[in-house]
This record gives sequence, structure tokens and C-alpha cells, in this order.
Amino acid sequence: MFDRLQSVEDRYDRLNELLSDPDIVSDTNKLRDYSKEQSDLQETVETYREYKDLTTQLTEAKAMFDEKMDADMREMVKEEVNELEQQVSVVEERLHKLLIPKDPNDDKNVIMEIRGAAGGDEAALFAGDLYRMYTRFAESNGWKIQVMDSNPTGLGGFKEIVFMITGKGAYSKMKYENGAHRVQRVPETESGGRIHTSTATVACLPEVEEVEVDIHENDIRTDTYASSGAGGQSVNTTMSAVRLTHLPTNTVVTCQDEKSQIKNKASAMKVLRARVYEKFQQEAQAEYDAVRKSAVGTGDRSERIRTYNFPQNRVTDHRIGLTIQKLDQILQGKMDEIVDALIVEEQSARMESLNNDQA
Repeated sequence: MFDRLQSVEDRYDRLNELLSDPDIVSDTNKLRDYSKEQSDLQETVETYREYKDLTTQLTEAKAMFDEKMDADMREMVKEEVNELEQQVSVVEERLHKLLIPKDPNDDKNVIMEIRGAAGGDEAALFAGDLYRMYTRFAESNGWKIQVMDSNPTGLGGFKEIVFMITGKGAYSKMKYENGAHRVQRVPETESGGRIHTSTATVACLPEVEEVEVDIHENDIRTDTYASSGAGGQSVNTTMSAVRLTHLPTNTVVTCQDEKSQIKNKASAMKVLRARVYEKFQQEAQAEYDAVRKSAVGTGDRSERIRTYNFPQNRVTDHRIGLTIQKLDQILQGKMDEIVDALIVEEQSARMESLNNDQA
């Protein structure tokens, strides 16, 4: 581990030199890449330097036991050694976690797609509940929400809604929502009081920069049409809605929530890049899917990941066997308990994989 940490520190120092090089400063792409790499390494390097400083202090403190001193002084040194040993242990644990391979997409914005699945109107209502839950969770994290496309129902739900969450680390927390969500409750339209089961699917895609996926303009067919909605002001009589089709992969994206055709096309391109990137990633890294899913199952949107049981005020995440009797709070966006548990589970799985590779 310490050989790796020393290599990280050496690379960090080298990046500092490169970022002072006039040739690098004048190259926008290299400056961006090196700056990001340096930023990614900074916490690990600072923690490693803290560890080295503490271990030096600990060695010096222990060496004092060889010196002649009275009982009071020896007791003070003993307390200092105990305190330093505890600090070293804590920092060493942090270093282990920092060395766990990170998902390169974690710091990105996230594009989320929620669709009502089995259950008709009740599934669409549940899709609306999920959208509002994610909106509140995003607000509590200081993130911003931008609706990119939606197909609302007259009852207040959504057949489909696509939106972007913008903010540092958004994907790192939202990626665990990828999959099928099941709700068990008595619909308002159910006169007999019977519990119905419905589902909605959630897809979480990291926002992809143009440089990360090569999409040629000639491979995109653009169609424009008048937007539609549940009625009233949401219906647009101008040709502002945009449909983009990526011909090589037959990926289709529509956006109509902006009044401007230009804005809708820009939003549609963001979604298109994310979907095409996801498709390419799945094809190119199929052999890694089993490893990724072994962490918390974030790879398959058809996988049933969670059940929301209203009569029992219960939420169960099936991937990690976590059950919480706080459904009402979770629907208000207080999702941290679930998200934190999923993060810990994934970190543990990654650490175990790393240890096995090193064995």
C-alpha cells in the first residue's frame, strides 16, 4: 500500500511541475486534464503526508522511553504515544478507503429518466412520487434540477420524465437508483381497500462531455414538431419540440419542455450523448458488469432494487437487505440513510476486490 501511496505522491509533485510549465498552461486540453488529475489526487496526498508526519511523531515519542525520566514524565509520554497510535490508526483507515478505485463518473452531473411501468395510472403516479423524492433530495444537497422532457398524466403522475441534476458528486449518490422500483399501496381509486403493486423504472446516466463520446453530426437525424402535454399552457403550437435519432445505435431522444427549439435541441444532445455513451460502455466493458453489480447492482435497470410499502411505512432495498420504517420521510427526500448504506457496501466490495487482486 505504501509503495502505491509514494507513487501517488510522486505523481502529484510531477503534476505541480507540469502545471507551471508554460507549454502546458497554453494547451487548454492538457491544462484541464492535469488540473483534474491533480485535484483527484490531492486528498490522498495530503492524507498520506499527514500519516507520515504522525508516524514520525510516534517514533520520536516511543524513543523517549529509552531516556531517563521521572514517573510523571513517563506517564505523559505514554499518553502521547497512545493518542498518536489512535490518530495513526484513523488516518491509515482513511488511506485504505482513498486507495479504493473510484468510479470515474462520480463527480459528474446525472441525467435521470423515470418511467411508469406495470400498473397503469398507479405506476405513473408512483413515477411522480419518485421524481418529487429525488427533487427534494437534490435540493438538500444543494444541487439544481432541470426538466428536459416529460409526459405528464392528468392525475399528477408521469408516464415518463427526463431531468438533469447538476452539482458536484451528483452521480456518485444517484447512480444507486438505477433499476426497477416497486410500490405496494391502496390506490385512491380502489374502493375495496385492496393493496396494489406497481412499478416504475429509473435510469441514471452520467452527463457526458463531447470529448468523451464521438457522435458525428451526419449520424443524427433531427425532427421538429409541436410539443404536447396534459393541456392548457403546456401545449405549444410552435415547432419547438425536438426529436434526435442516432442512426448507428437507433437511439431516440425527445425534448419539449423548453419553449425554444434551440434549447430543446441542446438538452436532447446531452441526453443522447449520455445514452450512446452508456451503450458503448456496456458493449466495451461487458466483462466488468458482474464485478460492478456485485457491489450494489447499479448496472441493470430491469433489476428490482427497492420496494416501497405504504401500509407498513417501510422501504426495503433488496440489494443489501436494508429495511427502514421511514417511508414517509424518505419520500420527502431524506434518503441519506439508504444512500450512505449503499456507498459503504460498494466501498467494502471494492476494497475486498482490491485486496484479492493484491493477494
